[in-house]
Amino acid sequence: MIQIKEFATRAPKNLSKDQAKDQLKEMKTALVEQVTKMYANKKYSMLIVFQGMDASGKDGVTRRVFSEVSPTMLNAFSFKKPTEEEFAHDFLWRVHKRVPEQGHVHIFNRSHYEDILIQRVHNWINMDMVASRMKAINDFEELLNLHNNTVILKFFMNISPERQLEKLQERKDLLRKNYKHNDGDWEERKHWDSYMDAYEYVLNESKIPWHVVPCDQRWYRDYFVAKTVLKSFEFLNQQYPALAPEE
Repeated sequence: MIQIKEFATRAPKNLSKDQAKDQLKEMKTALVEQVTKMYANKKYSMLIVFQGMDASGKDGVTRRVFSEVSPTMLNAFSFKKPTEEEFAHDFLWRVHKRVPEQGHVHIFNRSHYEDILIQRVHNWINMDMVASRMKAINDFEELLNLHNNTVILKFFMNISPERQLEKLQERKDLLRKNYKHNDGDWEERKHWDSYMDAYEYVLNESKIPWHVVPCDQRWYRDYFVAKTVLKSFEFLNQQYPALAPEE
């Protein structure tokens, strides 16, 4: 049984900030190479999901880890409140349109899991519907993984309530961050315990496992994600495709 409180929100003491930053530079270069091989082979694709409380760093980790990857090979999508058209379809309709084609990497900033997180917390759906949607999500991810060679990496951004408070306050105090401020984020913070219950349900019921990312320190968050993504790429053992002999 996974319990979020058992996971750290900070870096291990045996890793220094300078070490992590140096290694991150090397890993970013390696990621470019791996994504390029995926693009060249058109055999696999990768879907990276970031879920977490407001201010946990979903945008930041996307920007810092994947900044050197060509935008022709990588796309990022943010899932907010569904539009009227999206509400008129099943809850996975808007998500399925955004999954990566073979050879590409897609990043979801929030995702299909919103439909069993915020909707559960605010009692817009009951637990029977939560369970039904969880089954649909597992089937959906299995479809992508087994039938389209899509590697799925899911990251729960584990930030402490104390650190989140600091980050939300920065959005009010710092002019360069004012654009991020949203009164709704403060309202959602009031439901912290309910969100943790909802996330624990997701972590325990998902067939494809989650990676829990310590997010109180930005430098370690980025290092952790980059290392995890790179390890998944290396497992594929990709090579550049060669020309046929007649060519």
